[in-house]
Amino acid sequence: MSNFSGKKRVLTGITTSGTPHLGNYVGAIRPAILASKSDSYHAYFFLADYHALIKTQSPRLVHQSTLEVAAAWLALGLDTEKVTFYRQSDIPEIQELTWFLSCVTAKGLMNRAHAYKNAVQGNIDIGEDEDFAINMGLFGYPILMAADILMFNAHEVPVGQDQLQHVEMARDIAQRFNYIFGTHFVLPKAQVDKDLSLLRGLDGRKMSKSYNNTIPLFLPEKQLKKSINKIKTNLLEPGEGKDPDSSAVFQIWKAFANGQQTEEMREKFEQGIGWGEAKKQLFHLINTQLKSPRERYYELLENPEKVECILNQGAERARAESRKMIEGLRDAVGIRPLS
Repeated sequence: MSNFSGKKRVLTGITTSGTPHLGNYVGAIRPAILASKSDSYHAYFFLADYHALIKTQSPRLVHQSTLEVAAAWLALGLDTEKVTFYRQSDIPEIQELTWFLSCVTAKGLMNRAHAYKNAVQGNIDIGEDEDFAINMGLFGYPILMAADILMFNAHEVPVGQDQLQHVEMARDIAQRFNYIFGTHFVLPKAQVDKDLSLLRGLDGRKMSKSYNNTIPLFLPEKQLKKSINKIKTNLLEPGEGKDPDSSAVFQIWKAFANGQQTEEMREKFEQGIGWGEAKKQLFHLINTQLKSPRERYYELLENPEKVECILNQGAERARAESRKMIEGLRDAVGIRPLS
């Protein structure tokens, strides 16, 4: 039985399938780093490179993204002396736990996963077989995510609203395992900021690499300004009042501004600020906050050996826990020496 005493544990990861964008920062990186600075938490941060294989079969992309995501965490102030920072693929016990969990997870639960249901519906909509081009990685994705969470008995998992179901599934799977084999897992809870977790992209939809509508986190100043200028707006002219709550420009502003700045911009929208001026102010706000981290980010990209060393140190720390956990779970399921 695991020891659940001590600090609460918070865990989050980002899939290494592309360049980190503002949505990753607002929805996952920033709240997780803030939580890690609290004395009441022990924080776990990981690069979800196994998850990336579900989305892409490009070795170059996965490899480059791993460096970029790691560099982003470090540039934004992650203190690797205080937290456990590791690469998912460096913890082989996660895959073993995935199998243990798979053997107690009902297929019906996986059938209800949003990602799988959306893929099936997409196939139906175009007249294809329901399971056309759907791999087992996509189907079993929630079990791997459960293993990520349960391996380190995370109490809280900062996620976007779209990932809430997967944390609930991890909770269900943990309950089932505990019922059969005794209590080994805490029941995780999702930590969601409903206002900010689904940051809108250039086209007004959720900011996502899948939609090709992202604003990369560490764009150089000129490119950042160009990207912000591409954010979709309506045809209202300067002087005409605008609804801030339906505007991607305002929503992104709100994600980076303090309370006073948010209320001031809301008033400007209602008074008819021009879209060009609103985007200009948004650029200045974001660029000011990201200027120093951007410099650190590009320094790390030029020194991948430094990033690799940090990840190796984190893996050693993580495996000290994961080996102990898997030994207990092996014994619980009956995989143990005969004498």
